[in-house]
Amino acid sequence: MSTTPDATLDAPPAAAPVDAGAPAATAAAPAKRPRASSRERTVGTKVAGQPAFVLHSYPYKETSLIIDLFTRDFGRVALIAKGAKRPHSQLRGVLQTFQPLSSSWVGKSELRTLTDAEWVGGMLPLEKTALLCGFYLNELLVKLLARDDAHPALFDHYVSTLNQLAHNEPAPIVLRKFERALLKETGVAADLTRCVETRRSVQAGVIYVVDPERGPRPERASDPWPRVAGKTLLDMECENYEDVATQVQSKQLMRFLVAHHLNGAPLNTRQILIDLSQL
Repeated sequence: MSTTPDATLDAPPAAAPVDAGAPAATAAAPAKRPRASSRERTVGTKVAGQPAFVLHSYPYKETSLIIDLFTRDFGRVALIAKGAKRPHSQLRGVLQTFQPLSSSWVGKSELRTLTDAEWVGGMLPLEKTALLCGFYLNELLVKLLARDDAHPALFDHYVSTLNQLAHNEPAPIVLRKFERALLKETGVAADLTRCVETRRSVQAGVIYVVDPERGPRPERASDPWPRVAGKTLLDMECENYEDVATQVQSKQLMRFLVAHHLNGAPLNTRQILIDLSQL
């Protein structure tokens, strides 16, 4: 199978071997101002100081780039970075994957114009297999997230996942948690704790399959889908991956569910990791 990274993504480097009360006389504290919505933080067509990460980029004309940016409050946005390929451009060394940025842009169309990007810092770089796992996360986000659809909780989970990978936490477990969070955030993850046929709680000792559109049900002899123990489903729902069987079965299940929701689109970074026996 081909191990060439997706043309829509930055190519990863060659693989290394193998987020009761105060006294009555006390004046009431002023009400806490509710957090401004994404629309309220936008002044006209301008957005400033938005936390972001570059998911991928590709050349545009002679000196510019088009970048796919994952932002905390605006989701995945497409931007033109004018002149970013010029040797002395301030953006040239900033627009790198896995670097936390503060970004600003203008425009009302689907393709806006980047006006500023500054490196924020505070995160360790990804290396070796962790770096490939990072590219896998980015490919998932590019292919499963609609543009201009905000997912602040998923953005925080992404930051946490990058930090875990950078600190050499077990990559398969870290990736399973992110895959599950991504499917939940995009509204396609079923409740793994309840059988869709009986509406009763999943039983640890029963073998199930997971209908990608509905959820778990007891296995049938004719089922082509991965079989998983009820215990695995319960473990996944509470993010407990200590059991080796849970690790193995959750890998098979999530590979199946992600493939279903990709409608057959290949994940090239996943194939690289499979070839390295890491995913």
